[in-house]
Amino acid sequence: MLNVALIGLGDVSKIHLSAIKNSAATLVAICDIDESLKNVVSDVPFYTDYNEMLRDETIDCVHICLPHHLHYEVTKACVDHNVHVFLEKPLANHIEGGQSLVALEEENREVKICLSLQNRYNQTFERLQTLIHSGEYGKITGLKGLVTWYRPKTYYETKPWRGKMKYAGGGVMINQAIHTLDLMQLLAGDVNTIKGSIANLLDYEIEVEDTASANIQFENGATGLFFSTITNAANSSVELQVICENGKFTIKDSILTQTNEEGRKEEIIEDDKMPGKKFYYGASHEKLIHQFYTCIQEDTNDYVKAKDAYKSLEMIDAIRTSSIENRTISLKK
Repeated sequence: MLNVALIGLGDVSKIHLSAIKNSAATLVAICDIDESLKNVVSDVPFYTDYNEMLRDETIDCVHICLPHHLHYEVTKACVDHNVHVFLEKPLANHIEGGQSLVALEEENREVKICLSLQNRYNQTFERLQTLIHSGEYGKITGLKGLVTWYRPKTYYETKPWRGKMKYAGGGVMINQAIHTLDLMQLLAGDVNTIKGSIANLLDYEIEVEDTASANIQFENGATGLFFSTITNAANSSVELQVICENGKFTIKDSILTQTNEEGRKEEIIEDDKMPGKKFYYGASHEKLIHQFYTCIQEDTNDYVKAKDAYKSLEMIDAIRTSSIENRTISLKK
């Protein structure tokens, strides 16, 4: 049985705590600088200093649910204690931090670092991958990824770090749409070039973007259209569409469909949905967390590594740089 702990008791921690509760692992400690949260979990030691927790408790895996700028330093502290890490996305708040985390992973291969890019494990996406990789529908010629969500001004006012580049490393791309970029590159492969544009359409007085779009050219010849915003009136379904030489597939409203020859959509599979108002998060956090626990226990590697998560961070950096410098960015190695 694994002993696990959690650092950071913000919004997303509730999903992690639920997944831990529904597993065979034992939650042995929680940590947050806000002492008013000490009773979030009863009968579990509460710490305000993660270094003290790592020193005093016997822990196999730590869940890190902290602001982006803290990801590297806290992950390194865990690795230094030979503790495995389940890290909420993104990998880091900027490209250099991402590179440092990848290097940390490479230098400490006995310690596993798993990134919470859980949408890879949605039933719709797993089936889509199987269909695409079967070769039956030919090569991918195009992809479309759309994220049209809503965040009120209070989203940034209650947690000001979200609106500051120094801490968040970006807005809608790194907070809401990173999953979509991750899935696009996972399907189409290595990116050749990106031409992007970022903007602020709302008067929120924040440093980070609320809207972003990009034309993505993949090395296999496919063209990708990416658009994301938090200026919508509500949180609409994320849409991921893949056009192949001999078929078209769409994930929308958590349902994978195939467009037939008559132009009608035929349902293939529907995702399990997380209950509550944030159903659009998807229900695969728990699936990925439990799979990571199995990887720790069996010393296997079927999880989302830091080097895997770096690719979407690299795409975000390219979109931002392209917009600022008004040029196409090459990612070709």
